Amino acid sequence: MLHLRLITPSDKTDDVVRLIENTVGTTHLVVLSGAARNPAGDVVTCDVAREAGDELLSRLQELDLEKQGSIAVENIDLSLSKRADKAEAEAPGEGADAVLWEHLTEATHEESTLSVTYLAFLSLATMIAACGVVLDNAILIVGAMAVGPEFGPLAGICTAMVQRAPRLALRSLIALLVGFAVAMAVTVGFSYFMDAVGLFTEAKLEADRPNTGFIYAPDWFSFVVAVLAGAAGTLSLTSAKSGALVGVAISVTTVPAAANASVALIYGDARQTWLSTEQLLLNLLGIILAGTLTLLTQKWLWSKQRQRRSAA
Repeated sequence: MLHLRLITPSDKTDDVVRLIENTVGTTHLVVLSGAARNPAGDVVTCDVAREAGDELLSRLQELDLEKQGSIAVENIDLSLSKRADKAEAEAPGEGADAVLWEHLTEATHEESTLSVTYLAFLSLATMIAACGVVLDNAILIVGAMAVGPEFGPLAGICTAMVQRAPRLALRSLIALLVGFAVAMAVTVGFSYFMDAVGLFTEAKLEADRPNTGFIYAPDWFSFVVAVLAGAAGTLSLTSAKSGALVGVAISVTTVPAAANASVALIYGDARQTWLSTEQLLLNLLGIILAGTLTLLTQKWLWSKQRQRRSAA
């Protein structure tokens, strides 16, 4: 269930209340006349089944409520109410299959912002991965994958393509490109330092690496795994199952590939640098392709469900 808190201009409150009452899957409607001060107006709250949430939010936006008032949405972790159970049962579809497009756009917008924290996480993840490739340590590679925040901008690009949001696309692309450029530059400097103190050596990089050699060996399996991970990651975002996103993060070699390219660069190994870069680009392409197709499929399926509901 979702909880909606609305601030409505007094002259639109009746329209908002009527809309909520006519939306299948809503309950716990409360109207507080004149309770809002900034902006001035009425406060309307209600609970709505997740599968009915996107339609209700779209119609509220048609009333220009986000411009003249406010729309706030919260997830309800626990609701002990027979009315809530009845509302969820009446709403068509399953809550796990519903996509809240406004929430997805807002979430990816936040995750794809080029910030100091984002750059720090990506740089730290790449440096951890650099240690992993030199030591041929799979545990460090997995840890670096989990730390890397690059799926945020990738999801932002996918969402922007489906929602036709050029600003989000540009913001996400900048975060992705600048983020990896900064992380790799920092890792190059880190690698020079580690080489100077004798912890990194060219011999370790060029030695047989059974645990991490796949990082600079791009092939069709790399692309297939990236596609599968992109689809899984997108589903985890749209269904609010964030736990699955950790599994996605540790299944794609984006950060390790960037790290391997950085370390290989300082030793002048053009082959490993190029193959690692190719691995990185192949994985990014696979994730974006799969994420976009997944969102398009979800949008199409949900629109078909709406059409059947309207016809009924």
